[in-house]
Amino acid sequence: MTRETPVPASPEPHRPTVPVGLSSASVWPQPVSAAFELAADLGYDGVEVMVWADATSQDVSALRRLSEQHGVPVLAVHAPCLLITQRVWSAEPEERLRRAVVAASELGASTVVVHPPFRWQRRYAENFGELVESLEEASGIRVAVENMFPVRPPNSWDRLRRNRATGLSAFRPSPDPTEVGFRHYTLDVSHAAAAQTDPLELMARMGRGLAHVHLTDGTGAPRDEHLLPGRGTQPCAEVCSALGTGGYTGAVVVEVNTRKARTVDQRAALLSEALLFARLHLEPLRA
Repeated sequence: MTRETPVPASPEPHRPTVPVGLSSASVWPQPVSAAFELAADLGYDGVEVMVWADATSQDVSALRRLSEQHGVPVLAVHAPCLLITQRVWSAEPEERLRRAVVAASELGASTVVVHPPFRWQRRYAENFGELVESLEEASGIRVAVENMFPVRPPNSWDRLRRNRATGLSAFRPSPDPTEVGFRHYTLDVSHAAAAQTDPLELMARMGRGLAHVHLTDGTGAPRDEHLLPGRGTQPCAEVCSALGTGGYTGAVVVEVNTRKARTVDQRAALLSEALLFARLHLEPLRA
């Protein structure tokens, strides 16, 4: 009787511990549909939808069709809280945030990204913490408040570099959400650079509340640069390494500025580079 040679089991495909998503802001001025297409073509794990003037970004049914068409899940929804989106969905910031949470729930996203209130949004600012907490409790969606940066007069830059003055803030009470304290946070590396804040120190303050990361870079100039990771001066590799080895359970989303790309292929090359950077530094070295 002959003995059959056992067939070795096929190895399980390697799945990254930390999913890497693509922000639809990274394809601007192309529409949100291009983000789903590029995410699928390049191998991203999902998309973060920035809700803004693009009508499709405001349409949950259209977003669901794009997600199904390209086989790319929606990882997060960025609430419309930019200056240019103050009329998207509603003139009331409370309603915009509520609708973002509903959209995330309907799209199967686990996270809503939101900025701290502007100073002139007094009622919203006074009730912001309670609103965030109540929305999380009711929906199960993580409402992750993002670190921002001060607005500084141009002639203050040299003085700022010498004494790290905080400058003026358009946000109430602070562009740093850890000064108030929330259950969940979004870390944006470019914003940290513009605020002259060490992103690793900010990560430590966020602690277990860190739920979402915008992987991008900056030089420390007093403006929001959103460079490709590795093209600025921030410790992007160290941030990724800390996430990959520290039990982080959220997503890392590439949110970079590619508007100078002259062609779709050039934009794809930039976003492919950013994805490779993320995967390289997020994955712990394996024997």
